[in-house]
Amino acid sequence: MPPHPTTAFAALHHTPGSPLLLPNAWDHASAAALAARGFAAVGTTSLGVAAAAGLPDGHAATRDASLALARSLTLTTAPFHLSVDAENGFSDDPEEVAGTARALAAAGVAGINLEDGRADGTLAPVELHAAKIAAVKAAVPDLFVNARTDTHWLRDGDGGGHGGTGPRETIRRLDAYRQAGADGVFVPGLSDPSRITALLAALDVPLNILYAPTGPPVPALADLGVGRVSLGSLLYRRALGAALETADLIRAGRPLEGAAPTYDDVQALTTYRR
Repeated sequence: MPPHPTTAFAALHHTPGSPLLLPNAWDHASAAALAARGFAAVGTTSLGVAAAAGLPDGHAATRDASLALARSLTLTTAPFHLSVDAENGFSDDPEEVAGTARALAAAGVAGINLEDGRADGTLAPVELHAAKIAAVKAAVPDLFVNARTDTHWLRDGDGGGHGGTGPRETIRRLDAYRQAGADGVFVPGLSDPSRITALLAALDVPLNILYAPTGPPVPALADLGVGRVSLGSLLYRRALGAALETADLIRAGRPLEGAAPTYDDVQALTTYRR
């Protein structure tokens, strides 16, 4: 049976037919703006945080930036739950990963995302990733650990390269992470409804799916039984695209379309504290 949620953030993953829609922010203003829009929880995107700091994603380079962002969002008068994308924990030492988790929890973070994909395109040994999860849960039991496997992004999960064994490798890894204490599991790149259904049948914890514009919409994922839908780096990339499009339109002498926050709107976000 699925474990009983022990925190309010965990409970958001356990509402049948209503998955947690988690938009992902990259800085204080974007997180505060999303919270002000009424999202009960906001995640961070490691790509957005890294790019905003001029650092590469997936290279354990943004531990300090992620901690600083979490700390900047404390003590707001309009509470929301914050989940941090911590890449691989920013270390291959489980105790160092646990130390990062303690620091994030001390800043008021409700959840952490830990991935087994590596910057070189390989997967970490399942035993190592499971040890990181176990260390985090031992250090901060109430911190929601979303254990991510990149089997589908690396094509192990669908029977493609890297010596994978298809869906069995995904299930093997997720089972190990669940046994290590993961509260939820995440398989980015998985979008086929039949494969999502098959994976859900093998799980007793919430499944997180990465929203894709070409994949199933949120209501369809809800009908399948998905517990959480993340937007990943999509909002950051669309914001960057909107900035470029706006500059191009102005350069071409064409009118602008759509609304934008006012100066005062953005100023108000700088005083927003979680």
